Amino acid sequence: MNIKQAKEHIRNSVKLYLKKDEYGEYRIPVVRQRPIFLLGSPGIGKTAIMEQVAQELGIALVSYSMTHHTRQSALGLPFITHKCYKGMEYDISEYTMSEIIASVYEVMEHSGIEEGILFLDEINCVSETLAPSMLQFLQYKVFGRHRVPDGWVIVTAGNPPEYNKSVREFDVVTMDRMKLVEVEADYATWKEYALKQGIHNAVVTYLDMKKNDFYRVETNVGGKSYVTARGWEDLSATMLLSEEEGLAVDETLVAQYLHNEKIVKEFTAYYELYNKYKKDYKIEEILEGTNSAQVVERARIAKFDERLSLLGMLLDRLESEMKENLEKSDYLTDLMQLLKAVRTLCEKEGTDGSAADAGALVLGQIRNQTANRQKRMESMTNAGTLSGEDKRKHRAVIRFLEAMEKKLRLDKPEDMASAFIMIKSAFDAEVSGMKAENGRIQERLHNLFVFSETAFMDGNEVLVLVTELTVNAYSARFIGLYGSADYQRHNEELMLHERQDDIMKEIEALEL
Repeated sequence: MNIKQAKEHIRNSVKLYLKKDEYGEYRIPVVRQRPIFLLGSPGIGKTAIMEQVAQELGIALVSYSMTHHTRQSALGLPFITHKCYKGMEYDISEYTMSEIIASVYEVMEHSGIEEGILFLDEINCVSETLAPSMLQFLQYKVFGRHRVPDGWVIVTAGNPPEYNKSVREFDVVTMDRMKLVEVEADYATWKEYALKQGIHNAVVTYLDMKKNDFYRVETNVGGKSYVTARGWEDLSATMLLSEEEGLAVDETLVAQYLHNEKIVKEFTAYYELYNKYKKDYKIEEILEGTNSAQVVERARIAKFDERLSLLGMLLDRLESEMKENLEKSDYLTDLMQLLKAVRTLCEKEGTDGSAADAGALVLGQIRNQTANRQKRMESMTNAGTLSGEDKRKHRAVIRFLEAMEKKLRLDKPEDMASAFIMIKSAFDAEVSGMKAENGRIQERLHNLFVFSETAFMDGNEVLVLVTELTVNAYSARFIGLYGSADYQRHNEELMLHERQDDIMKEIEALEL
């Protein structure tokens, strides 16, 4: 299965394992909660999906790589304790708590979240001395004499033996204690993730044209040659920062992430072309609708790979703006609910106070909400369940509250009504800015369709445009919320065309 299917399978398994009956007991007993074993090639995103599952379910995540663990660090160190049995004293061997299990308790202590996922990577690379203890752990969730807390699901991961010399194959007894999920690299699935994560557009457009270069592990005369999903993502992050700093992205840099000489040369050459297209076509002018006729003509006679790169650049710019606009909308929705709660609390507590008391009451509630939001953000960070989007939203809310706290201290409103008029004015200004940006993006989307229709006419590029707007989570949501007559028209035409194709296939199957 691909990584998306694996994520859904793990998500569903965790939900079932954490399901309780009316007495608070787990419906599937802990001893029957088989650890999940995610087996797949290196660098395909096994760790990333665990973070996503934890974030979506709102539970904690503790991750460990088992490659560096010895028997002592995993099980704990032995010490002697004294016990008395039937009047006789004995010296008994005990163990300190395992570093791994202690980390689970640490996360529970600091986050306040009692349920989570314990993710053990490279599980099939454990040391020879630790291997015998793994069977007990996988069946009973016990290291030494210490048990993983109830409510924590164990997910493990590892690479097949052909990718890692340190791998030891589990025997049937061990495998029979786990749920095996085998994962394969799949570009279409990774592309959805890449678009959401903001992977460099040059990487995505290159792989759109050369999908076989997405994941490749080979053995040749020079040794191992490999390119992985992790390599592309890490390269993307470095490219984006290098561009910000005006640093060169050359073969030397690319070869540090992609370990295949042919792919390194081809991608570097493509990146140079990509930058040339970016400069020649003047992306911003196309989206503003001020592009020249010469640009349209060049796009019309260009080869398909050049057209695809151009379209990718245009979509990348527009979809990033849609993402930012949607995040602003989500932040304002969250903030509006919070400000309503503040007003309700203030009206409940201070209906008869003096003007000074009323101002202090509003200021106090704003401070409380700021502290609560910071504490919530810290808790989610400690639990490993705070996504990038949520982090930006919480920070935006905190920034607004801190600005209001400062303004209330300086302006000292006469009464509660004046204080909330001040807050509402600041909130309305942010809403107006978001709506203005929303209208600007809609106009830029229209300009993109006009350019594509003029330059590409009825070519496959318009199909690519509509498809990309559909599969990208942010553009699909933006269009769903605010509409686009251009998108709707082309989408209906494509659906009609597909239906005609289906009818023709049915007729051919009937041999009419």
